[in-house]
Amino acid sequence: MPTDDTEALRRAMIESGQPQQDCAKATKHWKTEALRAEFIVHGFLAPFIIVTRKSDGVKGSMEFTNTPRVYFNFMPDND
Repeated sequence: MPTDDTEALRRAMIESGQPQQDCAKATKHWKTEALRAEFIVHGFLAPFIIVTRKSDGVKGSMEFTNTPRVYFNFMPDND
């Protein structure tokens, strides 16, 4: 079974409420339907999601909160 080297950090982020704090500071937010309209979703590892922006094919990641489900802080990959 593969090891996830980020699991402890991701759990700490969720337990500390960091995604909610980051969401409050974000200038752009997407609800689920808006996210699906603008991005192709490739996978989740809470509190992160990997996506490709449909308009230009740029792949990147975002954070999300679980309740309410809000996506924010799109960051393009540096490939």
